[in-house]
Amino acid sequence: MEQAEDFRQETRALHALVSALPVSSYTEATQFKGWTTVDVIRHLHFWNRMAHSQLTDPEGLVGHLKQMATRGIAMRAYEAEQLGHLGPEALVAEWAAFADATADIFATADPKSRLKWAGPDMSARSSITARLMETWAHGQEVYDHAGVVRKNADRIGNIVTLGVNTFGWTYATRRETPPGPMPYLVLTAPSGAVWTHGEPSDSGRIEGLAEEFCQVVTQTRNIADTALKVTGTVAMDWMSKAQCFAGPPNPPPAPGTRFTRKAASA
Repeated sequence: MEQAEDFRQETRALHALVSALPVSSYTEATQFKGWTTVDVIRHLHFWNRMAHSQLTDPEGLVGHLKQMATRGIAMRAYEAEQLGHLGPEALVAEWAAFADATADIFATADPKSRLKWAGPDMSARSSITARLMETWAHGQEVYDHAGVVRKNADRIGNIVTLGVNTFGWTYATRRETPPGPMPYLVLTAPSGAVWTHGEPSDSGRIEGLAEEFCQVVTQTRNIADTALKVTGTVAMDWMSKAQCFAGPPNPPPAPGTRFTRKAASA
């Protein structure tokens, strides 16, 4: 699966950034709910391990999920319980190595095979795409805190597609009905290619950089902090609360609260 290699490359890009940072910065609070770089990497590593278990040890995966549910333990607390024995540098090294192993095993999996997960079963393709999305989204707080402007690649097209596919989910998780059909998207990829989704319409349209669309649907930026051109009431409503990840309704960050701390090049 191409998505497995995309996940690998996104992980390697984030690993290159983290490895270049002083270890002392790993425990500094980022703009995302006060999470530290250690929190981010621990979270990514734990759920990469759970994704790997989907293919190698599904009963072990179910066991972890049942433990969290029966003990009523918060997700981050459970992650720390499972991986807290690793110091920051050891954690980063293990995360990077295990992500490679996860990419390897998904690369040869049947994309349509159904795998167990916390919610309904999901396809292998959906699972590794979710790992790519989470790596990219949670990586944003590390880039922002480090003051580095990320140089994106066209592999973010997977996140654009996920954003499109979860148009209805944004409303379903809020027990709402979409106020109309999905707006037409005209997005410029990092390579300069133009990606379109939906049916052409001047009354409902979102146009701009694909990476900014990805930032909005992953809730790493408020729509007000992007240059996306949003036309129509449905488009404006969607962009005000878009959510491409699972779980209960989550509000986007307030305007001006998520930003790159200083201008620099990746």
